[in-house]
Amino acid sequence: MNDVHNHVLTVIDFMKTGHKTCFVKVIGFDAESGQDFEGEVKFVGDLPFGDLIHPERSHLSSSCREFVRDDLLHRYSQGQFE
Repeated sequence: MNDVHNHVLTVIDFMKTGHKTCFVKVIGFDAESGQDFEGEVKFVGDLPFGDLIHPERSHLSSSCREFVRDDLLHRYSQGQFE
């Protein structure tokens, strides 16, 4: 069985601040590189920002970076960080 794309993402904590800003702390596993990771993503309005998901600054594999971004956007749109 090929586990290359079985990335793992766990939300550790989140905090809402003023001006429609939410900080989300995560840990996870990048299955492509075989490395654990941790980091923080900031939502401003409905858009996520941060080095963890930035195409040029992230240390995650591209598939894991996309997985993290998509997963957090889905959770955010479902209201899990209210």
